[in-house]
Amino acid sequence: MSDVLDDLPQLDPAHFSRPDPSALFDVPRAEHAPRFLLLYGSLRERSYSRLLTEEAARLLRAMGGEVRLFNPSGLPLVDDAADDHPKVRELRELAQWAEGMVWCSPERHGAMTGLMKTQIDWIPLSVGAVRPTQGKTLAVMQVSGGSQSFNAVNQMRVLGRWMRMLTIPNQSSVAKAFAEFDEAGRMKPSAYYDRVVDVMEELFKFTLLTRDVAPYLVDRYSERKESAAELSRRVNQRSI
Repeated sequence: MSDVLDDLPQLDPAHFSRPDPSALFDVPRAEHAPRFLLLYGSLRERSYSRLLTEEAARLLRAMGGEVRLFNPSGLPLVDDAADDHPKVRELRELAQWAEGMVWCSPERHGAMTGLMKTQIDWIPLSVGAVRPTQGKTLAVMQVSGGSQSFNAVNQMRVLGRWMRMLTIPNQSSVAKAFAEFDEAGRMKPSAYYDRVVDVMEELFKFTLLTRDVAPYLVDRYSERKESAAELSRRVNQRSI
């Protein structure tokens, strides 16, 4: 390997390594039910994002998952309350508990709702040495009052990537959502419903595939190098 590195003078050999298949495949596999946190983006009495999220929850439970839905009612605006606010603390604890997430928002003014963004913004990128979302799986869904659109799911994909989540390829966008649910709030049989089943299947499978190796999947050369430099500075400061 040293011969190969000779042609890469930019690299720090101390922190560069070839990907190790055994770190991905020869690892103990968890046997507990996959844990999913589901967020929805509307507080309306008949919230179609909530109804769609509830359908997703039923499917994940039927597949063998453990599911929690976060009720965003009472969640304060970001920076308008302390981190120990009960709803903020509840959301953050659920984010740490979960191994995968579902985000479902209405599309409003061509974007996800403010409530959806508020929930995501309250989940920190790091808590001490722990990143609550890093390496966890994510599925994104949206509902629209009119024709089918993908603005909200596209935005949530950007946020998921920024939060270093493993966002699955599939997604759900339900057009004219008011026509897709019956009076009891259950989703009617349709191609839209079939897509939701597809998305939850894919989320479940990706979660099983990645949850035990997530730390290795998101381990980065640049951060290993930076962490070593920070450690060196701390040690040198102590010796002064």
